Amino acid sequence: MAVENCTIFTEFILVGLSDRKNVQQGLFVLFLLVYGITVIANLGMILLIRVDPRLHTPMYYFLSNLSFCDVCYSSTVSPKMLADFLSDLKKIPYNLCPIQMYFFGVFADVECLMLAVMAYDRYVAICNPLLYTVAMSQRICTQLVAVAYTVGLVDSAIHTCLTFRLSFCNSNTINHFFCDIPPLLALSSSDTSTNEIVMFTFIGGVVGCSILTVLLSYSCVLITIFRMNSAQGRHKAFSTCASHLTAVAIFHGTLLFMYFRPSSSYSMDQDKMASVFYTVVIPMLNPLIYSLRNKDVKGALRKAMGTEQHSG
Repeated sequence: MAVENCTIFTEFILVGLSDRKNVQQGLFVLFLLVYGITVIANLGMILLIRVDPRLHTPMYYFLSNLSFCDVCYSSTVSPKMLADFLSDLKKIPYNLCPIQMYFFGVFADVECLMLAVMAYDRYVAICNPLLYTVAMSQRICTQLVAVAYTVGLVDSAIHTCLTFRLSFCNSNTINHFFCDIPPLLALSSSDTSTNEIVMFTFIGGVVGCSILTVLLSYSCVLITIFRMNSAQGRHKAFSTCASHLTAVAIFHGTLLFMYFRPSSSYSMDQDKMASVFYTVVIPMLNPLIYSLRNKDVKGALRKAMGTEQHSG
């Protein structure tokens, strides 16, 4: 009987960040600028790492993968969000919603795991420098990145399939700016307890492993730093750790806030604001945090610009 009375929707309506026209226009300009910086900065970083031999090291190999992930991660959400700012009716076809959710989930997982891999890389470089070339060989680096993508592909497929096995009979209006798990669970007319258990377990496993790896790696790094005789070396290492840990705290903090609560305590308006940080802002900040403060990257950039000026 419940199935017979269930309305079959062909599309979802996205509420977005605001329903005020003037606010939407301002947000369009702001997020267009942010997305432009995200794409240019991350693609520029990938190109710079590729063309400069001095940056052909494991740390920058992971950084180029993080930059690639950031572009893809942001691009699953930002273009649709920008188009919706200029549209009176913000809608997404039912069949495209799981596609957006899937690819967003893939790159969210990869982003999370890449932060852990980069922390482990710094642990080996600072705490076991004599073993660095062996522990971080090209084969091992490739395997670490492959594992991150494999986990992302499988984990996101599980959540997407489970979410879209649910019924959405009562409403097709998603109080969010993209297709994400929590707002869809809140919208569903089915029992979502299984979805919540799986979400806590699988996302908890990915995020938990990432946080644990970061904490253990940087605990060892900090111990090593305190034992350094050089004040300049300690300052440089502290600066690097602070930048990475700041990005990790912002990313994981918003993920924990978003996904590790029961749907009964889900606050849509608060979570939309939190989502802006990890879908739009963090992909822009990462190349700035990890790269532009780095002397090697600055040197490579000056060299590239000098070569262009010389050739011109």
